[in-house]
Amino acid sequence: MKKCEDAWMRIRGKRFDSGEPIQVEIDGNRVASCTACPEREDTADWPWIAPGLIDIQINGYLGQEFCSPELTVEKTRRVILSYDAHGLVRCCPTVTTQSAAAMNHALRTIAKTCQTHPEIAARIAGIHVEGPFLAREDGPRGAHPREHIRPPDWDEFQRMQEAAGGRIAILTLSPEYETTPQFIRKAVASGVVVSLGHTAATEDQITAAVDAGATLSTHLGNGAHANLPRHHNYIWAQLADDRLTAELIGDGHHLPSAVFKVFVRAKTVARCVLTSDISGLAGLPPGRYDSELCELEILPNGKLVVAGQREVMAGASAPLGTGVVNAMRFAGLSLAESIQMAVRNPATLLGIEPGGLEPGSLADFVLFDIADESDPTLAPMLVRKTILGGEVVYE
Repeated sequence: MKKCEDAWMRIRGKRFDSGEPIQVEIDGNRVASCTACPEREDTADWPWIAPGLIDIQINGYLGQEFCSPELTVEKTRRVILSYDAHGLVRCCPTVTTQSAAAMNHALRTIAKTCQTHPEIAARIAGIHVEGPFLAREDGPRGAHPREHIRPPDWDEFQRMQEAAGGRIAILTLSPEYETTPQFIRKAVASGVVVSLGHTAATEDQITAAVDAGATLSTHLGNGAHANLPRHHNYIWAQLADDRLTAELIGDGHHLPSAVFKVFVRAKTVARCVLTSDISGLAGLPPGRYDSELCELEILPNGKLVVAGQREVMAGASAPLGTGVVNAMRFAGLSLAESIQMAVRNPATLLGIEPGGLEPGSLADFVLFDIADESDPTLAPMLVRKTILGGEVVYE
């Protein structure tokens, strides 16, 4: 049931970390109690209960990219609210490489949406800026337009942060530029998480960037050359550095299942963060679509690529819950471990409070079922209910 006049609510389901049937009582925006249900209860059809999901890289939805000159406050609001159906309670809308004018417009619009709509501010954990300080080479730059890629510029980034009202929380850049370490030190000192991605950097350049304060690898294994030296390359270098957390896309298209499994084993669950990297085209049917970057195509299997080929990815079309379930299937993880990579780890990275089942915890939850693999028409995670701050926002 939805929040009552006395702001009290009760939910029932199976604990994500043990499978134990529980009853959670919520008072206001906090958990009042979490107790085991009597054995006599028939719990066969009860959903799983887990803390609400947190996605740190999310580009848009249903035909709308965040980095667009056509972005408005109302469009931003509509896209952010649509993520309630995915079990998300916090996200980082992502502004990708474009002209300075286009990127600053997107940042100002997201900031204004937060200022004028408290329900949106509650859902946005910060803005992720992916670019424009990336590699120019084909492969590493992915679908980011070459004409707008440029070296790190501290003055330009300060203008971005001003446009965002100080809300930029993550910046993805390539460490291959000579000025990158100095730039990273300034960004980290200002409170921004610096992530390495879309890079053709050497091992020494990656080490210098981590020494300067970089702590994350953006969608590791993607935004890369099709062929790499087997021993000395930027993927191995990032996997080997325990100071870097690996952001992984678990949609089954960005990383083959065996690669995903190896990455998780190399980094461990404690140093992995699941993300969707969901695109503005996500939620649309298969076909070709024009975009401000280039012509894109959603293949019949849901894979989103630069049109005319099948390998160069252009974002994702599956929500974060797909990655949660696939992480279990690909890497042999428990549901609790997979949820950790989609909740606690990103929350720790961003310095925010996640939901939890202990009394006093923030009442942010997703109630869901895991689909039967024998039915390909079902999404892997079937969200029944999303609760944000003690209020049902999707059912």
